Amino acid sequence: MGRGWRGAAGTLPIRTGGSRYLSVTLLLLLLLPCGCREASAQTDDGKSVYFWETGPWGRCMGSDCGPGGSQSRAVWCAHVDGWTTLHTNCDQAQRPSNQRNCFRVCDWHKDLYDWELGAWNACVPVSARTLWTSRPFACSGGEEGIQTREVRCMLKADASPAEDAICEYFELKPRLEQDCLIPCPRDCVLSEYSPWTSCSKTCGTGLRNRVRSVLVPPLFGGAACLNLTEFQSCKTGPCTGPEGMYSLRVGPWSPCALPQTRTARQVKRRKGKGQGLRERAGVKDPETRELIQKKRTRNRLNRQESPFWDIQVGYQTREVTCIHRNGSAAGRNLCAPWDPPLTMRPCVLPKDCQLTDWAEWGPCSKTCLDPASPVGARTRSRQVVQFPVGEGAECAALEDFEACEPQGEGVPPCSSYTWRSTEWSDCRVDPLLGQQDRRRGNLTGLCGGGLQTREVYCVQANAELLKYLDDLREKDQASRPVENKMCKGPIPNRSQLCQIPCPIDCEVSPWGAWGPCTFENCEDQAGKKGFKLRKRRITNEPTGGPGNCPHLVEAVPCDEPRCYDWRLVGLDRCVPGDGTPCGAGAQLALFRCVNGNEEEVDRNLCTSSPAPEPVPCEVPCSRDCVLSDWTSWSTCSQTCSSKTIEGKQTRTRSILAYNAGEGGAVCPNSSSLLEVRNCNEHACTVYHWQTGPWGPCTEDPSASTLNTSAGVRAGGGGPGSCYVGMQTRKVICVRVNVGQVPPKKCPDGPRPSTVRPCELPCKKDCIMTPFSDWTACPVTCDAAGNAVKIKQSRKRLIIQQPSNGGQECPEVLEEETDCEVPKVCPGFRWKTHKWRKCQLVPWFLRQDRPGAQETCGPGLQTRAVSCRQLDGTQADIGECLNFATAMPAITQRCQLPCQDDCQLTNWSKFSSCTADCVGVRTRKRALIGRSKKKDKCKNTQMYPLSETQYCPCDKYNAQPVGNWSDCILPEGGRVESTLGMKVQGDIKECGQGYRYQAMVCYDQDSRLVETSRCNSHGYIEEACIIPCPSDCKLSEWSNWSRCSKSCGSGVKVRSKWLREKPYNGGRPCPKLDHINQVYEVVPCQSDCNQYVWVAEPWSVWKVSNVDLKENCGEGVQTRKVRCMLNTIDGPSESVEDYLCDPELMPLGARESRLPCPEDCVLNDWGPWSRCDVPCIRTNSRERTAYALRPPSVGRQCPDTSDKEPCSLNLNCFNYFYNITDWSTCQLSPNAVCGSGIKTRMLDCVRSDGKSVDLKFCYELNLEKKWQMNISCVVECPVNCQMSEWSPWSDCSQTCGLDGKMWRRRSVVRAFQGDGRPCPSQTEQWKPCPVRPCYRWQYGEWSECRVESVVCGDGERYRNLSCFVSDGSGDAVGSSVDEELCGGLEPAVDGDKRISLKEACTLPCPGECYLMEWSDWSSCVSICVKAAGVDFGSVRVRSRAVLAQEPENLQLCPDQEWESQPCEEGECYEYKWLSGGRLNSTRPAVWCQRSDGLNVTGGCPPLSPPESNDSCDPPCLKTKSFCSEAATCACEEGFTEVLSASGQLDQCAPIPVLEIPTAGDKKGDVKTSRAINPTLPSTAQPGRSGRTWYLQPYGPDGKLKMWVYGVAAGAFVLLIFIVSMIYLACKKPKRPQRQRQQNNRLKPLTLAYDGDTDM
Repeated sequence: MGRGWRGAAGTLPIRTGGSRYLSVTLLLLLLLPCGCREASAQTDDGKSVYFWETGPWGRCMGSDCGPGGSQSRAVWCAHVDGWTTLHTNCDQAQRPSNQRNCFRVCDWHKDLYDWELGAWNACVPVSARTLWTSRPFACSGGEEGIQTREVRCMLKADASPAEDAICEYFELKPRLEQDCLIPCPRDCVLSEYSPWTSCSKTCGTGLRNRVRSVLVPPLFGGAACLNLTEFQSCKTGPCTGPEGMYSLRVGPWSPCALPQTRTARQVKRRKGKGQGLRERAGVKDPETRELIQKKRTRNRLNRQESPFWDIQVGYQTREVTCIHRNGSAAGRNLCAPWDPPLTMRPCVLPKDCQLTDWAEWGPCSKTCLDPASPVGARTRSRQVVQFPVGEGAECAALEDFEACEPQGEGVPPCSSYTWRSTEWSDCRVDPLLGQQDRRRGNLTGLCGGGLQTREVYCVQANAELLKYLDDLREKDQASRPVENKMCKGPIPNRSQLCQIPCPIDCEVSPWGAWGPCTFENCEDQAGKKGFKLRKRRITNEPTGGPGNCPHLVEAVPCDEPRCYDWRLVGLDRCVPGDGTPCGAGAQLALFRCVNGNEEEVDRNLCTSSPAPEPVPCEVPCSRDCVLSDWTSWSTCSQTCSSKTIEGKQTRTRSILAYNAGEGGAVCPNSSSLLEVRNCNEHACTVYHWQTGPWGPCTEDPSASTLNTSAGVRAGGGGPGSCYVGMQTRKVICVRVNVGQVPPKKCPDGPRPSTVRPCELPCKKDCIMTPFSDWTACPVTCDAAGNAVKIKQSRKRLIIQQPSNGGQECPEVLEEETDCEVPKVCPGFRWKTHKWRKCQLVPWFLRQDRPGAQETCGPGLQTRAVSCRQLDGTQADIGECLNFATAMPAITQRCQLPCQDDCQLTNWSKFSSCTADCVGVRTRKRALIGRSKKKDKCKNTQMYPLSETQYCPCDKYNAQPVGNWSDCILPEGGRVESTLGMKVQGDIKECGQGYRYQAMVCYDQDSRLVETSRCNSHGYIEEACIIPCPSDCKLSEWSNWSRCSKSCGSGVKVRSKWLREKPYNGGRPCPKLDHINQVYEVVPCQSDCNQYVWVAEPWSVWKVSNVDLKENCGEGVQTRKVRCMLNTIDGPSESVEDYLCDPELMPLGARESRLPCPEDCVLNDWGPWSRCDVPCIRTNSRERTAYALRPPSVGRQCPDTSDKEPCSLNLNCFNYFYNITDWSTCQLSPNAVCGSGIKTRMLDCVRSDGKSVDLKFCYELNLEKKWQMNISCVVECPVNCQMSEWSPWSDCSQTCGLDGKMWRRRSVVRAFQGDGRPCPSQTEQWKPCPVRPCYRWQYGEWSECRVESVVCGDGERYRNLSCFVSDGSGDAVGSSVDEELCGGLEPAVDGDKRISLKEACTLPCPGECYLMEWSDWSSCVSICVKAAGVDFGSVRVRSRAVLAQEPENLQLCPDQEWESQPCEEGECYEYKWLSGGRLNSTRPAVWCQRSDGLNVTGGCPPLSPPESNDSCDPPCLKTKSFCSEAATCACEEGFTEVLSASGQLDQCAPIPVLEIPTAGDKKGDVKTSRAINPTLPSTAQPGRSGRTWYLQPYGPDGKLKMWVYGVAAGAFVLLIFIVSMIYLACKKPKRPQRQRQQNNRLKPLTLAYDGDTDM
């Protein structure tokens, strides 16, 4: 932007959003230098090159809100080149202000100011906004436009304008303009012409007409409709006689008027009548006068002298003229042959409806405050003063409605409604089990996941009511239930999953060893007996505490009890006596003082018992026999002793070296190598305390808390504790295998308690809602109008069931009573009174009319209509207007017969029928008076005296119609109350049901009649079966397998197998294996010391090199090794060897050297010492031994220690913990779902991967940071629960064949887990009984009738008939007796204004007139199909002109058309078509609509195909058209291919040269067919290159400039090639190279010869 436009207001904005603004920008840029020079030429002082520059205004600042603020901006002096200079260089007089006052906006101004949006202006074409007019263009669909509006900031209080900055502070300024579309003008579209009519004259010159109708009216300034009528003269032949030139024309009836003297004459006549009555009244007695008065009142009513029925009979006339065929009037005598028509008749003087003023507005229907729906309605009414009479205006609405809000202070809030629920029922597991297997529904002791239900009901939730059950102080304060339909929100859940805690069984450890014989109480030892005790501990705490565990202590009486005793720990090494190296010696005993629990105590406590003495022993000398140490005592063989059973323990030793023969101690025999001793010598009389179950919790008299009855909140937690009670149980002393014994046999110390405190639950009284309001008593009436007796009821619901001795609920939950029946059924009806006498036009008005007679002729009679209730009592007219059917007619035409007229009696009733369908019935009438003698009256063709008709036929035919309904189970099951919804047991969902098909009944004329005529109740029933779903059924779980590992963590498995497959939509099975089993695998832990190897003593040496003298040398020892079950008392029994660790199995044989006499004898090696961790080669381990027999002189003992390096995974191991994966969620055995536990195991793993005993990790103090158990939930398998079927809906159609009734159900409880899914059928239908569809329907209009003349204004009539149909859309129906439509309000297609006659005009001969309106055209959418734009839909009808005389064409009226909007019109396109003229009336070029209809108008006006008049021969080739030069050309995208004669042979598509881009892998040049020449091919899928079209000719038919350039380039290239060939030919030494050069320089050419396959 040039500097010359800068100033205080900033920079001039210029739009550059499109090409239309480019010219503006260029123009300004061209003017820029001029502006600069003009600025520099203003003064000569040298300062013209400087100007003042301003910045934007800053933020409005100030201490107060409002107009007192100020804002500033920067002002500086700048050079035209853009740099800043000193202020003195600029003119100080022109310096802009840098500060101004402003409006400081605060947040509270948001409520005071707002944007005011003006209406959008008319859409202005974009081309009209440019600086110069653009070239005209062809409108295609619509022209882009812009519409603007005014937006200003205003003060809300008085709509005064304010600064935009105030509103912009809170909200951006709304847009000032928007895009719009100006639709193109749409010309009128006409249909094709109809065929020519016949000639209007049978002789002479007449006219033929053909007409067409309007299909689419002109829109948006399009061309007007052309003529709808085309005329053509015709001449059938010369007229042989005089042509009829005159016609008698009847004009329209004049408006109804009163005769001028009618009022005076009536008053005079009435006065005379009244005076005569008064004169005659004197001669009558009182009874006669009363009868006369009643008759007078009745007659007054019939005279309709009420202001409602002020009916005045007047008269109307019409003109009868004689006219010529050319339309001019002629003398009446020229039309004399015709009988004169009626020119005067009586009529009802029209009166418009008159209403009173509006009454005051009634109260607002909304009398409370409701934020959700704050608006109510109020009404006002007005009364009828004068009913419309004759052609008077109808009454307007008698009631008016308007929205209102409750006014005044203290308006109460509206009643709101909310859902309430009863307390949850007890949690039960059996419903879940019953869903899966009915046989498991009766199990007891179930726990885990269960189901509990409650009842849901609706209450009024007013703010004044107390909170629901939270603050209950009295039982009657619960909310009163109302109908469920009052609550609109989602219904709360009526069932939920719950949890019954599974009881935890007590688990105890194995029994420990028997303890020593000890006093029962060491503090009181006098005269007390002793006991040996053994104990076990609780390993899993049970539910309810340790009192539910078995006994944990057993006692055996014993003698010589001691509280403290010495316990031998071990023996020291044998030391010879007297200092000798060998021989007899002693082993010192290692002991400690322990109590009865084997706990070490102070040694002083054992002083009463002698300490263990040293044990004698012997150290063998060098020539003595050497024995090993004694092994440990074995486990006692019995736990107790009796007369037949004794406990024994053994220990052994073996020979390590034999003696030297002579002089050495001899080895003992084998019996001396085994020692046996008694053990567990106490008798097998075991006693223990046995406890019974705890008794019920009873009130503790010592407790001070009183029991009070309290209501517990429904749905809350468990019952509260109100006071402390007491529980007792029985404790007895029991001898094992004997039974109860006296208590003194058991020790008192471990005796369990017999009493414990407990908490008594609170009493819960029954809590109920108050009774609901009585149900409504709608008044229903039978066909006779009598009120039907019905009942009303009310209910109450139990909110909380009683428990723990609370007050019981009453038995009566529902009450019922009879409704009060009104004496009269509400309803209103019209009562018609007697017709008055037929009233003629006064004689003084018609006496001059030809043919008139004073006492006869056409007249008019009236009657009164009153409003009655159904019981006949008088009612207000307004009630009948609102609630009764249409008001009966109050006037009718009548005829007073003249003397010359034929008078007949009324028709008699038809005679009775003797037989249906074959007999006939008749009715008769007779001539009366003088008519019997008149010959014309005796003409039975004009005046028939009898009518005969066939008797009605009562033959009916029944047949099925429609499809079979759904299979419907018999009604029954639970029914949901309107006051509460429950969830009960499963509804019957399967079994035998019925399906229905509708029956239709027709009479002999194939007309639909009631099905009762065919003795049918309307249905065919057929039994059907809904198959019951069967769930997948599996067996119970098998027992758990043994743990897969004997040491550490393994897995154990159990399985289920398939018992029954699912079918009919039952719950599917889990994933099964190939043998139809499902497995559960959980981790398990095995004690690594559960099984141990036990080795027997080594056998006697078997020496292989036997030295008979010395009995020594190399030998073998063997022993038996067994795997045994390890118990707390030691190994107990042998088991399979695979249960023990094979790596730990001791050797069963060993080879070694048996020491010879005088050799050193060592004992067996001790255990290896443990390697230090971590395991490295520098560490070592060792084992030791000591000499049992010293060697003789000169011999030495071998090393007594052995050492080896520590090697990882050989003799040294690292240890670490390993955690297993979580198991599946494990439930209690009595649970099917709910809360469970996931477990995992902790292993101690050796560095070689082997699981070992956890003690190895314990000893290393490794960190254990894992949680071994977590809670989990197994989703409960809840089957889907559906609601009860709703009542059947009303029929979808009130009549017809296709009516259906529906009933629906909803999901009450969605399925969960593996529960059975919800059925897909949530609605069912069955056909309605077929009922005939009766309707009132107009007949066809009669021809226009003009009485006894040829033409003029007449009337045409139509009948209102009763039709019956089957309700289908295309059913025309058949006419039936009108009595069948008697219950219907007279209305045709919803229009209650019945019109059975209308004025019409019968054209006179030679007259030009308008035809009747054509039918409405089909609905047409005004659209642009390519752009997807729709301007709405329209339909149209038209009236064409018909002419009969060529001379009267100038007198023809204008043609007419009218349009109206419609819905869902069809979007059509229009295109030009052309064809030959041979043997065809169609033009060479015509317009056709896309539905195949040939039309006039609608096709685009630009470049239509020329007719064959311009192009010869016509352009019939595809994609060709006739150009302005009268030659055939091709459309864009195609090129002309001419024949040898120069004629167009075909239109070939222009080839496409595709230039590959970098992304295109193919480098060849290809040709392809042009898809759309106006779109680049880059829009086509799969193309990645740029596409150019080679079109050599321009729009003007001349060669384009680039063609000359290509030709010049080709010429230069040709010269280059010739030169290269010449140079190549001059070098014969390199012919091969020359050929290679020729090949390399071979050019790529592209030629086009017009072949379409190129």
